[in-house]
Amino acid sequence: MLRIFGRSVYCVLALWTGLAAVASATPSPSEDKVIQTLIQRVEKTTDMVFVRNGSEYNATDAASHMRSKYDHFKAEIVTAEDFIERCATRSEMTKVAYKVKLAGGAAMRESGDFLRDELRKLRQH
Repeated sequence: MLRIFGRSVYCVLALWTGLAAVASATPSPSEDKVIQTLIQRVEKTTDMVFVRNGSEYNATDAASHMRSKYDHFKAEIVTAEDFIERCATRSEMTKVAYKVKLAGGAAMRESGDFLRDELRKLRQH
């Protein structure tokens, strides 16, 4: 009986330790810099229209919204990919995907796809 109890306690402690590690996850300084650079790229793309829940926003407002969500969810984010998925792809309230419209007649596309492309370019340099 003690052996079963001891294993149960060990399993609970291992699970708790694992959950505590996940709960305190934050991006490394280098990954935080990548995330901040992605947000800055959005902010500087002045010919972009960001569509959130059917309303259009300029690049500055879009970047501000992403920064706010990043600050709020930072403890759940480890990578730039996590940031894109958690903060820049869809509305938390409506679950509707964010869209991006670029000047020059480019078709509207989902913001997650746009940001993953930007991240790929950023990591190639």
